[in-house]
Amino acid sequence: MKLDTKDFESKMKKAIEVYEDNLDTVRVGRANAAVLSRVTVDYYGAPTAINQVADVRVADARTLTITPWDAKMNKEIEKAILASDVGITPQNDGKTIRLSFPQLTEERRKELKKQVSKMGEDAKVAIRNIRRDANDKCKDMKKKSEMNEDEQKQSEKTVQDLTDKYTKIIDEITAKKDKEIMEI
Repeated sequence: MKLDTKDFESKMKKAIEVYEDNLDTVRVGRANAAVLSRVTVDYYGAPTAINQVADVRVADARTLTITPWDAKMNKEIEKAILASDVGITPQNDGKTIRLSFPQLTEERRKELKKQVSKMGEDAKVAIRNIRRDANDKCKDMKKKSEMNEDEQKQSEKTVQDLTDKYTKIIDEITAKKDKEIMEI
């Protein structure tokens, strides 16, 4: 009996999705509402995402506008953005908060590339951990005589092929993001 790899492959796909979500938060010089996805504001005692308490829009290529539905939230949103790692100082006119994304310097581009590379490496580690779990399961099944040695070797090869496939996808996503960072 060979190892059923569907569960492990779905975990690898999930690791890719998490990596892509993390990449969305990397600020690359263009206005992108995703940079605020991890910023929460205290809304009546509960940490709430900014897009749940305000209208977040891309006004132009370098400006993001945040219009709270409740005017009292304006100061709270501004404080949350300042306290976050977004790295942009909000301009508050009392009704709308504006985030102006500055042009990236060469030094900042290199920092962003390093950050993206580290995120990619973290995603690869997650894929390799899934591979290790799958291989451990193969060894356990062999030990329990649920599979013979040939089936174990074939299952481990299948798991390695999946690992190679998803590692390559991570490399492609990373290269695409690096190119995007350098072109802006």
